[in-house]
This record gives sequence, structure tokens and C-alpha cells, in this order.
Amino acid sequence: MEVKPDNSIDLHGEMCPINFVKTKLALEAMESGQVLEVFIDDGDPMRNVPRSIKEEGHQIIDVKKIGEGYRLLVRKA
Repeated sequence: MEVKPDNSIDLHGEMCPINFVKTKLALEAMESGQVLEVFIDDGDPMRNVPRSIKEEGHQIIDVKKIGEGYRLLVRKA
């Protein structure tokens, strides 16, 4: 079953740690249980952002490679 995100942010081209900061701010504006769709680049963003999201207690429910980057679906804790 496809999960429909409640909000979406495109962070292609953003550098670490700005991409995580923007992800964290977007999650803070959401209700617990809502889903955030995050588009990030491969490389450092893909290595660092998912780890940081998990450390904050949120759940990554889907990771999909799209072109040169990735789409993450994150359920807010």
C-alpha cells in the first residue's frame, strides 16, 4: 500500500547539515504520526540524513532511488 505524504520537501543541492536542519524543521511543524516526503541527493546526504532522522526517534518507512537522488518517507514520532 502506497503511503500518501502529508508534506514534501525537496532538498536536492542542499549541503550537510542544512538538509537535515530543514528536514527537522519540517518535522517539527507536523503532527505525530504524519508522513514527510524528503528528496535528497546521493552521497553524504543519503549517509547522514537517514541516520540523524532515526537518532531523533522518527521512523523511515520507505527509501526509493530516483535518478541521482533518493526519496525518503519519514513518519514523525
